Amino acid sequence: MHTVAVNVASESEAAAIKPMFGLPIGGKYQSGYVVLHELVPAFEQGTAQSCTAHAPESAGKIEDGIGIKPGVGLVGINLSKVRQWQRQAMVLDPKPSSEPPPSFPSTKYDIHGVDQSPAASDDDDFYGRLKSLQRQLEFIDIQEEYVKDELKNLKRELLRAQEEVKRIQSVPLVIGQFMEMVDQNNGIVGSTTGSNYYVRILSTLNRELLKPSASVALHRHSNALVDVLPPEADSSISLLSQSEKPDVTYNDIGGCDIQKQEIREAVELPLTHHELYKQIGIDPPRGVLLYGPPGTGKTMLAKAVANHTTAAFIRVVGSEFVQKYLGEGPRMVRDVFRLAKENAPAIIFIDEVDAIATARFDAQTGADREVQRILMELLNQMDGFDQTVNVKVIMATNRADTLDPALLRPGRLDRKIEFPLPDRRQKRLVFQVCTAKMNLGDEVDLEDYVSRPDKISAAEIAAICQEAGMHAVRKNRYVILPKDFEKGYRTNVKKPDTDFDFYK
Repeated sequence: MHTVAVNVASESEAAAIKPMFGLPIGGKYQSGYVVLHELVPAFEQGTAQSCTAHAPESAGKIEDGIGIKPGVGLVGINLSKVRQWQRQAMVLDPKPSSEPPPSFPSTKYDIHGVDQSPAASDDDDFYGRLKSLQRQLEFIDIQEEYVKDELKNLKRELLRAQEEVKRIQSVPLVIGQFMEMVDQNNGIVGSTTGSNYYVRILSTLNRELLKPSASVALHRHSNALVDVLPPEADSSISLLSQSEKPDVTYNDIGGCDIQKQEIREAVELPLTHHELYKQIGIDPPRGVLLYGPPGTGKTMLAKAVANHTTAAFIRVVGSEFVQKYLGEGPRMVRDVFRLAKENAPAIIFIDEVDAIATARFDAQTGADREVQRILMELLNQMDGFDQTVNVKVIMATNRADTLDPALLRPGRLDRKIEFPLPDRRQKRLVFQVCTAKMNLGDEVDLEDYVSRPDKISAAEIAAICQEAGMHAVRKNRYVILPKDFEKGYRTNVKKPDTDFDFYK
């Protein structure tokens, strides 16, 4: 509280002047002054007049923020001093006062303590109300200035706090793994050094992201948890964007009519018309195995599937799962299936799966045991992911005879599609597709090459056509002649000693 003295002529005048300032009845009358208390409540009610601060000359002990002049009365309030009092102890109440303006006594006293006429007119009442409203308006303006100042201070504090958070989260940071939440502000993490720590958690972090096994960033000195890292994923594992999808269509694949029909039924139909399987009451195939000799169109058919479907397509090679460090291969398998689930419906194509899915044996080296761990993780993911999520797996291999029986069982690879070497009809279709855009001479007879008994794959037929075109270019010709095809045929057709028994 701050003491105020007002110059009056008598004790009765002192009792009459108190309500003018909205002060409670009371105080001490002494030598022509009435010593009043609680000026700040009077200031809140808008009854104290704002003017230039003026230090009192003789009015007892008066605080610096209030100016009282003998014979004049209240003449000044130091607004900055009053704001300082408010910050320390008496903050202004932002709610408007519900109390009516103070009622003035019949004997009027102005701010200088001069007696007015007892018979006040209506004009005087209106004038008094006007002055009261003006004082209230001044008080609201002061409140507005105070709120603006406080807002500026809070903004500065917010900027300082944001800069401090950026400094705390600045690199280098220690990578750890979140283990358990103890309470809202503390948790247990495991660092890369192998030790577990009880650490504080940055207050600005989203607690919903703090799940067990989540990767987190720790402060390099205090080990405080300062950031949550995105889920781990290998850079080589990604979705094929719309621009990256191959432009191979089913019409670009000569022959393989049965294989096209089977893979569309096993992969495309469950993704596009899943309700058909529900109506029939069966589960769609989970996985498809494409096997056969090299060059028979397995990978090319998978490219056509990626081009025709709108589902997310993930392509990996089996050898990519074999990593240098222990545990990296199984983690990549988990990342592949996690990425597929997040972007369902999705198709996972694993080419050359025999690199990680060979039949298990009594491994003697750590590398062999790691490959078997990758296979076990693959088996678990294929048989473990929710069937309600539309994720299909396509695997391709040249050596189906070496695959582990657990991978081939129904429930993991439900459909096995064989790609044999093309017969005479298939050869004709492949030759027609490969030579559709070539400038052939009239004397070229493709049926001659189709009728030959040599076992050739579709890839070799494409190589024969390409070599024939290159031979024509080499001879500076724009038309491909039969001798060009003969040259290409002799160059690419395998000798009998290059055939292998497991491809027969």
